[in-house]
Amino acid sequence: MPRILLCSGEPILARGLESVLRQVDGFNLLPSCGTIAGLLEQLARGNPEVLLLDLSPEVTFTVLSDLKQAAPGTRIVLWVTAISTELAFQAMGLGVRGVLRKQLPAELQVKCLQKVHAGELWFEKALTDSFLNARRVVLTNREGQLVSLLSQGLKNKEIAATLMVSEGTVKVYLSRLFEKAGVKDRFELALFGLRNLTTGQRPAVPNGQSYSRHSVRGLRSLLLERRPKPAAEVHPHLSAARLPIT
Repeated sequence: MPRILLCSGEPILARGLESVLRQVDGFNLLPSCGTIAGLLEQLARGNPEVLLLDLSPEVTFTVLSDLKQAAPGTRIVLWVTAISTELAFQAMGLGVRGVLRKQLPAELQVKCLQKVHAGELWFEKALTDSFLNARRVVLTNREGQLVSLLSQGLKNKEIAATLMVSEGTVKVYLSRLFEKAGVKDRFELALFGLRNLTTGQRPAVPNGQSYSRHSVRGLRSLLLERRPKPAAEVHPHLSAARLPIT
């Protein structure tokens, strides 16, 4: 009998789904929780087999990393109204087993949890197609840390102090990252980083939190929109074609 845990900050919506899940034979629905702090406490007392996690602004790449470390045997499904292609890709890379839309009928909500418990994945085709149509930029561990800190609004001096390197080294890394990711400045790189790190509704880390180089969770890659090719690359013969003189 699978142990299922629901974590949602929307109590009315959560109660509605709970009432559906309690009627499913073979489901053992654990007491739900409404915050990430409460979820971590509950995971410390015992791991559920399936965690249905409401994708609130509080749920970031770092939070997902912490949850996977706290409960490596738990299959996580993100419960979403909408999700960016970038965060969905990062979540899949961390081992999240599915993305379930709240708008789906009750029978599909149940089917998703059953499939994930059985070891399958639940990612709709439109989402996986968007992965294929995007551009992936692989990052080193240090590059991932730098993108994470930059996306949280830190300046070069603060990044250097956190990573225990010189400001000159940070500038060199940034210059290489601009070229590697195909961006023109730190603002554009930070925006891409934020889309990969968070839901986009608030910064990746609350203001006032201290950093250390060991606590910075770096992205393994960035998923970026694929830039359209110039017309000359799409149709190379056009650049050499001669128009008739009239």
